[in-house]
Amino acid sequence: MMKSNRFELSPQPYLRVAGILYLAIILLGLFGEGFVRSTLIVPGDAGATFLSILPSQLLWRSGAAGDLLMQVLDVPVIVLLYLLLRPVSETLALTMTLFNLVQTAVLAANKLNLLVPTFLMADSSYLNAFSTEQLQALSYLSIKSHSFGFAIGLIFFGFACLLRGYLIHRSGFMPKVIGWLLALAGLSYLVNSFALILAPTIAAMMFPLILVPAFLGELIFALWLVAKGVNLEEWQKRVAP
Repeated sequence: MMKSNRFELSPQPYLRVAGILYLAIILLGLFGEGFVRSTLIVPGDAGATFLSILPSQLLWRSGAAGDLLMQVLDVPVIVLLYLLLRPVSETLALTMTLFNLVQTAVLAANKLNLLVPTFLMADSSYLNAFSTEQLQALSYLSIKSHSFGFAIGLIFFGFACLLRGYLIHRSGFMPKVIGWLLALAGLSYLVNSFALILAPTIAAMMFPLILVPAFLGELIFALWLVAKGVNLEEWQKRVAP
């Protein structure tokens, strides 16, 4: 890991790397959720979902692998954003980082739920204990569990986004509007996740529109890191003490 004083002297190259990795995370998320699972899952129909995934197991596994790569890329981004925002408030930056790490750990572990359907589709003798309908139901139950596990992980990410937005708003070396956008992204994640847990019917009515502010906020932030980074004059004022 780079020495923090090297980051403080010249943050722009590191922030460009963070922005590129962030964009890769967004693309991987769109691939897994927006292309793979939205294509193969038939909402409310365990049998149709099972038959949809069965001939497309490589695609299904690719979605899970992409999600895991997304969590791997999360780690360097989390470290770099901690170094970016530590001069504003070390305590809040550390708290933000811990929320982010919990989110990453939860989402990584949750990927096991996506692999369970492929286990149930294997040509293994021990699966003869289950009927076809039971295998389909267990597969769909695992997919549903993944959805709720994803929502639980995003609760921690929502709080991380709120803190990140607040710190950017206070920083002086990045536009305040980006802070507001990230705070709104965090609020969107929290509303979506708690709605899914407490009132799934309402959550279904709000999804996916409720997550549009989150997508735009994170995308603009990532692009800003790549294209602009920080205002170096204001950054030096922050790190000088």
